[in-house]
Amino acid sequence: MKLSFRKLGSGKPLFILHGLFGSSDNWQTLGKQFAEKFTVYFVDQRNHGRSPHSAEHSYALMSDDLLELINSENLDKVMLMGHSMGGKTAMYFAINHPEKVDKMVVVDISPKKYPVTNQDIIDVLEKVNLTIVKSRKEVEEILSRDIKDPGTLQFLLKNLYWGDSQKLAWRFNLEALKDNIALIGEVTPMPSTPLQMPVLFVKGEKSDHIFNADKLIPAMFANAKMVTIPDAGHWVHANKPVEFFTLVNDFLSEN
Repeated sequence: MKLSFRKLGSGKPLFILHGLFGSSDNWQTLGKQFAEKFTVYFVDQRNHGRSPHSAEHSYALMSDDLLELINSENLDKVMLMGHSMGGKTAMYFAINHPEKVDKMVVVDISPKKYPVTNQDIIDVLEKVNLTIVKSRKEVEEILSRDIKDPGTLQFLLKNLYWGDSQKLAWRFNLEALKDNIALIGEVTPMPSTPLQMPVLFVKGEKSDHIFNADKLIPAMFANAKMVTIPDAGHWVHANKPVEFFTLVNDFLSEN
């Protein structure tokens, strides 16, 4: 699958992979900062953003999509940074194509298996009948009955756009994500031997998605380190952008 992406800057290639229900747009501000030193690829994963929709959605396929993009850009080695679902994609890719990965940043997710945690969001999104709503404000009013966090609400609303038939539509493929939601939290396969590339795990202090005691991390990545950013939740990069940028930029810039 040919993914939609944008490219900015010059230097070593850095691919940024967004999380579930997200898109490359979520990383524009930070990505521009990274582009001062690196060639940043803002990637829309399948069934998200402006990338094609498919009934299939798995880390094996998202890894294949990424490999196709990297090869089409004639790149031998890249740096990967992924948040949540994007972090899982990055780890899956690194395990299957370690020769392609120079460094990796995994944001607030671990290789372990997770329970289904976003079914409630899907249930709320399904309450919106896009064939009859007439405005973004109407969609916001429907979602806000169940989604009380303003950040989450605005994050989801960023995916709304006016389609060709002058009807509102979601950028993400809701049906495919609904059908494959259990796969989003699946465990990352174990490599035959621990991988040697440098890996930075960034944890939000207030998040319960990743723990220092996660034994799978050193078992998979021999040169992994974890840093916790204080007073940040699962959306570490959005909660503490200055601290996040400084930490990750330093890591990526190390020889």
